[in-house]
Amino acid sequence: MALRQAGPIPLDVEFTCDAGDVLAIFGPSGSGKTTILRSIAGLYRPEVATVRAGSAIWTDTRTPAFTPPHLRAVGFVFQEYALFPHLTAVGNVVAALGHRPRAERLARADELLTLVHLAEHRDRRPHELSGGERQRVAVARALARDPSVLLLDEPFAAVDRRLRRSLQREVEAIRQTLDIPLILVTHDFDDVVRLATHLLLLERGRGVASGRLRELTSRPDLPWLRDAGLGSVFDARVVATHPGRGLVELAFDGGTLLTASAPLADGSSVRVRIAARDVILATTAPGGLSLHNVLAGTVSGIERGDADHVVVQVTVGGEQFLAEVTTDAVDRLPVVVGRPIYALVKSVAVDVGG
Repeated sequence: MALRQAGPIPLDVEFTCDAGDVLAIFGPSGSGKTTILRSIAGLYRPEVATVRAGSAIWTDTRTPAFTPPHLRAVGFVFQEYALFPHLTAVGNVVAALGHRPRAERLARADELLTLVHLAEHRDRRPHELSGGERQRVAVARALARDPSVLLLDEPFAAVDRRLRRSLQREVEAIRQTLDIPLILVTHDFDDVVRLATHLLLLERGRGVASGRLRELTSRPDLPWLRDAGLGSVFDARVVATHPGRGLVELAFDGGTLLTASAPLADGSSVRVRIAARDVILATTAPGGLSLHNVLAGTVSGIERGDADHVVVQVTVGGEQFLAEVTTDAVDRLPVVVGRPIYALVKSVAVDVGG
């Protein structure tokens, strides 16, 4: 899709999102994130727009082709959830099933509430549900439309950090059952790390960068990383647990990592994030250290920012690690592109999301 206009909300973006992908649209408030979702859903019409879902053309201002919102196969979870207060949970979901025969609607609504783990609360009204439960009803209602794309607008903004992690896991579990694109708008980088496969960075309505998450988060030349928190993001698999040592062993495309013990099942896939400030560089393999992870790699990039800090990109197997160090450290070692180097990471610094 492509959206462009000078105002009142500037837009200049172009991207695709394939089935099974989770595209996070990330940027500060006022950068146009929600306007993009509304444009996909047909609730807003930019000056220049092309929106396609598979072979269907929903918007094309050159034609001009325009499919009304109620005829678009879009599931939309609004920031405030927008549930009908007078209807029960199951009633809210049934209300979105008008495209199905009446005899099928109640059974399908119950299936979707079971999917989001709310079957036991089917007869409760929104005011009788917690914030997280209301969100799950909103997701079930969005899925009731049998959507070609699922849109989530700041879905975790109204919950605390502990519940946020739980809901992130539930959304990820639901995503794995779907074969449609999912587009997530957020201003919290933790949502990006936990859920996204792809990322679109916005600044004042303009797409600054877009691509696979693991590639963008490993680019030291993107200044937005300094605000979000420099670090590397990649997927790994739990290969062993060591309860006696309080450690979990993870395999990734570059070797293995040990992380502090967590409730993770052997064989499960996890998302790993390592902050650049938690990576230490060494030109020789060290010994006699308390940390567990000494990763052999090669310096693949050096980004000199301000006078005091340098971001070093280290390739370890098929993954990229970032290390934020001082200018003095880079000059003293010295660190140069192409040089073999060791990335040292404490086990407690390996942030793992199941």
